[in-house]
Amino acid sequence: MKETETTLQVWLGQKGDAIALISGLLLPLSFSPFHLYPIAIISLSLLFNGWQGINAKQASWRGFLFGGGMFSFGVSWIYIAIHDFGHANIISAILLAIILISFLSLYLFILAWIIKSITGPVLTHLDIVLLLPIAWLGFEWFKSSFLTGFPWLELGIGQIDGPLAGYTPIIGVLGVSWLVTLTGGLLLVAVKSQQWWIILLIVVIWAGGNTLKLHTWTKNKGQTITVSLIQGNLPQEIRWNPNRLFETLNLYKSGTELNWNSDLIIWPENAVPIFYHQAKDNFLDPLFDQAHNKETDILLGIPVVQQNNSHYFNSIMTLGTKESFYHKRHLVPFGDYMPLKWLRHLIKFFNLPMSNFIPGNNDQTLLQAADLDIGISICYEDAFSTEVLMTVPQASLLVNASNNSWYGNSLAPHQHLQISQNRALETGRPILRATTNGISALINSHGQLIGKTPQFKQAILAGVIQPRQNATTYVRYGQTTIFIIALFVLSIWAYYHFTSYFK
Repeated sequence: MKETETTLQVWLGQKGDAIALISGLLLPLSFSPFHLYPIAIISLSLLFNGWQGINAKQASWRGFLFGGGMFSFGVSWIYIAIHDFGHANIISAILLAIILISFLSLYLFILAWIIKSITGPVLTHLDIVLLLPIAWLGFEWFKSSFLTGFPWLELGIGQIDGPLAGYTPIIGVLGVSWLVTLTGGLLLVAVKSQQWWIILLIVVIWAGGNTLKLHTWTKNKGQTITVSLIQGNLPQEIRWNPNRLFETLNLYKSGTELNWNSDLIIWPENAVPIFYHQAKDNFLDPLFDQAHNKETDILLGIPVVQQNNSHYFNSIMTLGTKESFYHKRHLVPFGDYMPLKWLRHLIKFFNLPMSNFIPGNNDQTLLQAADLDIGISICYEDAFSTEVLMTVPQASLLVNASNNSWYGNSLAPHQHLQISQNRALETGRPILRATTNGISALINSHGQLIGKTPQFKQAILAGVIQPRQNATTYVRYGQTTIFIIALFVLSIWAYYHFTSYFK
């Protein structure tokens, strides 16, 4: 048996670089639209095993290869956005995608170097079970924070259909990412040491999550409301075409007029492709009067110019009971704004229409519609868990308005929908997700889909939603809980590591 184990270890060592790349490529299969959530456990186990018995330089390279596989597959939609819809040439699009993927992979390069510089070539069982999961947690937190943040492909997001999702209302997605890596570490130690009782610990963790999924963390607030989401499915290339303006406005208006029986009607991000002041007199004011007479509230996406006309906001406004605005706070670099303005003259992708937005304030008052306080996020704002937390527990309903046209028939719309499901589960609030061309969805407070639209079709998604009140543990304490857990676990690892070091 030991001879077989030695042979396997030698083979894994020889093929370590290839295995690191392949295991990274496998990881996105744990996310939507594949939903193979156990793959994340196996992928992380293979990565951790590949870091065993090598120096910091070798481990860093394998970390970089793992990241290269993970991001080249998982965020392959970046190329589509740049090339197909940003109209950059193939070489420029490939080059820009490679730069982003390499930059993100560099995080894992540095992470592996730090870990191996501390532990040396040999990883103990405690290193694998205690240190590595905490290190991965730090990687995900840093990735979501540094340079405006890029939280995509957080491991916890892909677990929405699995037992570990039961922990999401307590420790959030970041905490579930830690549990995924902990499980991967325990599995690796069990296989390498052949101490199969460790599998029992994994079963306990997963069974605990399954039990927690049965718990309801929030309560109903008032009566249910009827809602309608308007999905226009207008091609990205005509959205800002002034010759198609009437067609665009009429599409959303006619869809709205078919649903005046709804309490709340939602249009997606920038559904109105002209500024508020340009649309106000001839379009918005008459629509406001109609909505008010029908006792219906409308939430719609529209750009709003600042008073001095030098800057403008990416906004959602309400029509009906009253008129108010939410201005997008977390802007997308190179999409909502251009951090390096001189690039506009080099590549056409960097000269997109409506790419000079400024961020709204963090202390904006919640929008009120259908007699409810509503937490708004625009496009990928809901990928940032802590920013969605800023709207609860006051908000009894969450709304995300997105323009997914940029990403075509790629993984992005499916991944983004799964992110929204996790925001619902974290906060114990239903989410109404209105998109330009799919996937629009109604999500209940358990993160479950209760209705969704097909992609690339004009559609109206109508349904009944129950607003919620009270707070999940995650809403009360945010990421503080998982950080305290991480500090405790790290303290245990440090005690045993340095005790053995000084013996």
